[in-house]
Amino acid sequence: MILRYSLGSPFARKTAMAAHALGLAAKIEMIDHTADPSNTVRHKNPLHKIPMLIAGGGEAIFDSPVIMEYLDEIAGGGRIIPARGLPRYQTLTRLALADGVAEAAVLIHYEDRWRDEGQKSQRWIDHQASKIHRSLELFESDPPVSFDAAAMGLYCALSFLDRTAITWRNQCPRLVAWMAKVEKTEPSVTLTEPAK
Repeated sequence: MILRYSLGSPFARKTAMAAHALGLAAKIEMIDHTADPSNTVRHKNPLHKIPMLIAGGGEAIFDSPVIMEYLDEIAGGGRIIPARGLPRYQTLTRLALADGVAEAAVLIHYEDRWRDEGQKSQRWIDHQASKIHRSLELFESDPPVSFDAAAMGLYCALSFLDRTAITWRNQCPRLVAWMAKVEKTEPSVTLTEPAK
């Protein structure tokens, strides 16, 4: 298998994190999309988005939640996403919420980085920031208990927020403590740390 990724992306990082946590990293060739001159992502994924996993038969699997489900299944199933019932859908819903935090943060980052100064929309930035803060209020009231797919997504979203100008730590002391604990107990976090 081949994982096309960039650890700078919170979505790509969580798939690499899942591969490590599931004991599959040694079976996956991880190719940094940004450093690869033979970039073939657009040929396999018309959206030209990372991460993208190329399965053993050459099939392209995207995007990150689908890759996480696939990796969980080939690792035996039910390890980072419950196999069935309400716990499965609770985990997938929390993963979607964590992804929403990351998406809003990426949109703010792009607005700041790619728009010319006179074209930036503070209204758009505020709209995305409100999604982040509402979502983090929910996670703050109920931090993850296990390091499942949703927790991986949340950790990567929060880590991405720390690399932007978006402030959140003062409002979320329980999540700050949770992140510190995860950094000490989950090797996949250290193994997927983006370069500073």
